[in-house]
Amino acid sequence: MRRVIRMVDVMGPDLISDLPQSIIESILVKLPITDAVRTSILSSKWRYKWASITQLVFDDKCVPFSNDREVVERSVVKFITRALFLHQGPIHKFQISNSMLQSYPEIDQWILFLSRNDIKELVMEIGEGEFFRIPSSLFNCRKLTRLELSRCELDPPHSFKGFVCLRSLNLHQVLISPDAVESLISRCPLLESLSLSYFDNLALTISAPNLKYLYLEGEFKDICLEDTPLLVEISIAMYMTDDIAEHFEQSSNCNFLKFLGGVPNLEKLVGLIYFTKVTLCSHVFIVLDHPQKVVYEIMYDQLYFIHFCTFLKYLSIGIDSVHLPIMYNNLETIELHQVNFEDTKEILVILRMITSSPNLKELHISGSSNIPIAADAPDLDFWEKGCLSDSALNKLKTVKLSEMGGWPHELEFIKYLLCRSPVLETLSIIPCVFDMGNNLKMLIELVKCRRASSRGEVIFIHE
Repeated sequence: MRRVIRMVDVMGPDLISDLPQSIIESILVKLPITDAVRTSILSSKWRYKWASITQLVFDDKCVPFSNDREVVERSVVKFITRALFLHQGPIHKFQISNSMLQSYPEIDQWILFLSRNDIKELVMEIGEGEFFRIPSSLFNCRKLTRLELSRCELDPPHSFKGFVCLRSLNLHQVLISPDAVESLISRCPLLESLSLSYFDNLALTISAPNLKYLYLEGEFKDICLEDTPLLVEISIAMYMTDDIAEHFEQSSNCNFLKFLGGVPNLEKLVGLIYFTKVTLCSHVFIVLDHPQKVVYEIMYDQLYFIHFCTFLKYLSIGIDSVHLPIMYNNLETIELHQVNFEDTKEILVILRMITSSPNLKELHISGSSNIPIAADAPDLDFWEKGCLSDSALNKLKTVKLSEMGGWPHELEFIKYLLCRSPVLETLSIIPCVFDMGNNLKMLIELVKCRRASSRGEVIFIHE
């Protein structure tokens, strides 16, 4: 009798296909969406395995590349629409991160479909072009825990009661009214992470009792943290037009208390810098595309910083008229960029922060190269009357100072840190390349400095 050899005798049993659906899904969600869909050709068992995965991520590689943008865009839209049409069961995560996709009417249909399928995480990152308007069906996604939107218009309806499950909100280049963004934040009672970037001329009051992580980037008229007692990390990059900067200067309020007066659990504070727009003249300008947007003017082979306003400048308004009523017992890291050491109010902000942070371990400060040459007679009495002489930085171990030009207030600040940091391990200094003549003077002064730490090293880094 002829023996019939079956495929199973040669290949062995199909162990993967017989795995529980939950395990198969955990494998498929780790594949690019195109590869997950391609598993449908493996066998009849696998034809619709991918169709029940709960996470759908569409990136730039979900369709073949082409130099014709319109062809790619149509292919992306067709692929996403067909994937949703064939999908079975709930969709917990839906993400579009596709630079070729612009505003398309099918987006409304996708969000409507998702609102009926228990969506929990929604990320919409599309390419440059016309902003798309978020449909009202988004506000029916009651189970959302994460929402990230970019380059769109958002207008919550009056009947919207909030996202009661939302824990993470990220809005990037989103057109939304100031009242609407404040209302949206306040109606997310479980919100833990908030990121707002590329907002213009915004006066913002944040009320979020469970908020832990805050990132702000944009042009702000004012910022008030009204009810944020659990905040542990703040990162902020501010830029201001001249009229807003003048408004700050004329204000009688203490911005420090409005922004940092109610965050006792803060663990990390980062203040970045964005430059204001400049008036172009006959010179050449270079703008570096970087989180610390630096603007240089090229003239006679020299570089000069143009006008800027910083987060620290914002905090300094009114700082000299109040005593801080709060201690930051959990604050371990402070990072502040473009400190103007000729502005004693900005220095006072730093001193108030570090002396109010008994457990501070890391301090990163970058100076400003825009210190005027005329500042030959600084008010050094400030260091006697403006500081608490008995305040020790008992936990400070690492200090990194960059863009230091060797100016008097910078040297006094370095001396202050060295003589009040008994456990300091390293204090590294990166001098400003524009002030090379002061570097030698700075080294000589540092050798003379008294140090509270016997193990502390001063490292002078020339880049």
